[in-house]
This record gives sequence, C-alpha cells and structure tokens, in this order.
Amino acid sequence: MTAAFLLYDNLVALDLIGAYDPITRLGSMDVIDGFEWDLCALDGSVTDDRGLRLTPDRVGTSLSDYDLLVVPGGHGTRRLRRDEAFLDWLGTAAPVPLKASVCTGALLLGAAGYLEGRRATTHPNAVDALAPHCAQVVGDRVVDEGPVVTARGVSAGIDLGLHVVGRLAGPEARARIAEQMDYPYGPTAQ
Repeated sequence: MTAAFLLYDNLVALDLIGAYDPITRLGSMDVIDGFEWDLCALDGSVTDDRGLRLTPDRVGTSLSDYDLLVVPGGHGTRRLRRDEAFLDWLGTAAPVPLKASVCTGALLLGAAGYLEGRRATTHPNAVDALAPHCAQVVGDRVVDEGPVVTARGVSAGIDLGLHVVGRLAGPEARARIAEQMDYPYGPTAQ
C-alpha cells in the first residue's frame, strides 16, 4: 500500500504533519506490511507558509498509482484552485481509491471535481469558497464520504490521520497508534 502526501508552496506544515505522522506509523510501527509513502510536488522546490523548506520525493509524476492521497491546506490553495497545470496534475489522482484533505486542502479536491455530490468540511474561514464544489459544507471535524475524507481546520489533520488509519487498518490499529502518539482520540477523549 502506498500513500502520496501533496506538497506545494504556502501550505501549512501542521496540516501536512498532523496527517503524516499517524498515517506513516502504519509503516514505521509495522501495522501494514510494506506500507510506503512519498512526498509529491509539481515543483522541486517547496516552502511552507513560514519558510520551512520541504523536499519532495517525486516531482511532477502521475499520482495514479497510489492507494491514498493526502492534500494539506494553506494559503497556496487559493491560487492553486485556479491553476490549470496544478489541477491537471491533481487530476491524475482520479484512480486513487482514497483521497483525503486537511483544512483548505478541500478547496483543491473540490476544484479537481472530487467532492461533487459529497458533503465536506474545511477551515471555517473557507466555507464560502468550498460551497460551490460540494453538495454540503458541514462543520464536523472529520467528514467521511467513502472515497473522500475531509478534515476541518489545521489541528484536525491529526484526527484525519487517525481516522484514515482506522479505515485502512481497523480500530485496534488506530487506538495503538493514538496511544503511541499520546493523543486523546475519539468520543472518550478528555
């Protein structure tokens, strides 16, 4: 099983890392044998919204062979949702069976057509921008619509990551990873 984490200029690092940490533990904690991941970007040089430089593993290659796509949010989404080259590249992910976004990453999934007819969530400041791309914007922290899962604001990336872990490996794996992260996940969290 393979995951692609999208990188682009002006992403929010916590959007990325919040989901990246629990999901990549599927491999590092030997929960799923052979679980692998790549950091994927359309350009070879990527900087987050505060100057952190990120180095992609794959640049400009098709996203079609992955099992999971994770799209973080950030101010860069406002420009990229109208960037034809970026949307064409994101369109190569059409065969990916599970697509997920954190925060305004939902704007990119929406602009690519992946949220059509589905409920979705995003950062409260981006609700109006997301509304034209989905059936309904809801305020839930994580919204699971089968092949697409969206998470609300920045810190919801951790919840998204653990939700995806549960989808891919089951509730016991999710609980094990949440415990290792010392993260109070789920309805019994205090």
